[in-house]
Amino acid sequence: MAKKRKRPDPLDRIERNPKVMLGKPVIRGTRVTVELILDKLAADVPIEGILQDYPHLERADVLATLAYARSLLPSKHSA
Repeated sequence: MAKKRKRPDPLDRIERNPKVMLGKPVIRGTRVTVELILDKLAADVPIEGILQDYPHLERADVLATLAYARSLLPSKHSA
């Protein structure tokens, strides 16, 4: 029987540490805040542009910021 491969949780790429950026959520192992990435995306900066500005980030890091923001919203199934 084939093992079911567990999909990585994008939220594992986000961390909160009171000693890093005053406890704001950041991309793990960096000082790049979720807020900064979301602001850039909201300003219509393409993911490729963010990756050029922050070459140590991966596309999955940027997508993880969106997953983090979504996790803060109420479930679409709750009333």
